[in-house]
Amino acid sequence: MAKEKTVFTCNECGGTSPKWLGKCPHCNAWNTLIESVASSDGPAKNRFASLAKTAEVAVLSDIEASDVERTPTCHEELDRVLGGGMVEGGVVLIGGDPGIGKSTLLLQALDSLQRLGKNTLYVTGEESGAQVALRSRRLGLDHSQVKVLAEIQLEKILATLEANRPDVAVIDSIQTVYSEHLTSAPGSVAQVRECAAHLTRAAKASGTAIVLVGHVTKEGALAGPRVLEHMVDTVLYFEGDTHSQFRLVRAIKNRFGAVNEIGVFAMTEKGLKGVSNPSAIFLSQHAEPVPGSCVMVTLEGTRPLLVEIQALVDSGGPSPRRLSVGLDKDRLAMLLAVLHRHAGVACMDQDVFINAVGGVRIGEPAADLAVMLSITSSLRGKPLPKGFIAFGEVGLAGEVRPAPRGQERLKEAAKLGFTVAVVPKANAPKKPIEGMTIHAVDRVEEAMNVVRGLG
Repeated sequence: MAKEKTVFTCNECGGTSPKWLGKCPHCNAWNTLIESVASSDGPAKNRFASLAKTAEVAVLSDIEASDVERTPTCHEELDRVLGGGMVEGGVVLIGGDPGIGKSTLLLQALDSLQRLGKNTLYVTGEESGAQVALRSRRLGLDHSQVKVLAEIQLEKILATLEANRPDVAVIDSIQTVYSEHLTSAPGSVAQVRECAAHLTRAAKASGTAIVLVGHVTKEGALAGPRVLEHMVDTVLYFEGDTHSQFRLVRAIKNRFGAVNEIGVFAMTEKGLKGVSNPSAIFLSQHAEPVPGSCVMVTLEGTRPLLVEIQALVDSGGPSPRRLSVGLDKDRLAMLLAVLHRHAGVACMDQDVFINAVGGVRIGEPAADLAVMLSITSSLRGKPLPKGFIAFGEVGLAGEVRPAPRGQERLKEAAKLGFTVAVVPKANAPKKPIEGMTIHAVDRVEEAMNVVRGLG
């Protein structure tokens, strides 16, 4: 058997060094040596084996395609984000701020799977078994049969996976796991990359679905090498304010389902519960319409969500501020310029603050029209009509462009009791929607005139 030893490989030229140096001795590049494992007796067998079985070259049309089997976790919102459930041999990476609820959600999911007869394993590297048991009691999982292993050494974890052959395993977290073949500390780039690669290969070989919990940086990105996100099949981000009861799980990458899908949860005394009607948490709580508020319909994956856009326009100083929460700040500056040039609404000497209610982040340009109408409403001190919604992208020439899947957006709004809509002309339905008056517009100034007429 080949004996393994630690070497340091240069990211630039591929040269190696027996010890770490600030400068590569081969190409003289600084800080490019990364710890890795080499064999003293030649290449270690199967160390860098392919994730897929070796096969002959075949024509794509001749390869038999089969549907991926999924195992639902009995948590509808989590299954939505995963694309329908856990996939055999799939590797999921989930990251989020400390205390956001990652371990809580995964422990609940494992308990549900175990009650369905699945063999489950929870590997904890940050807590003892007693601490995990204490959390399970707090969540009301008193008689849970989920197997727990408190271990951080990769080789022992792999041996346990091989011996128990679980259907689903959770590694909490990947930053605590280390391989004895590397001398660097757990959580280092080399350790995270090496351990994730071995666990991914184990999942593909055995068919065990593995969920890796990852730490995040101050900026909210997953800590560790970027290659970690490329290795796994699915990447989920846990979002939300720890001071609020609501949490969002967002799919950033999914080889077995749609990306940008979100699941909405509420944190309760008994853990995380799915929110069946998430639009309710993003909508206004006002009894009567107030100035500066406009509701829009945004798409999160396959789900239309109604979100309230709030604007506050106030007199500013010589350098007026533009601040947006949940929306793109640069796009706000562009919309203010379009509003002035094409609709005659000037905010040059005003502070403008924009907020998407509920902590949701809106990345699509379909929010443009709602943002502009909320700014105009706040500036003039006149509320928009009750039951009013708007959506549509606004271009620099003042045109209102269509939003994708406009029919679904309008139907969702009508279902929740909205009666008046201002939408792009291309999104106007061919058949009228019962109980809803739809105003189709081509330009920003048309939208402003429609709102004035409604007021």
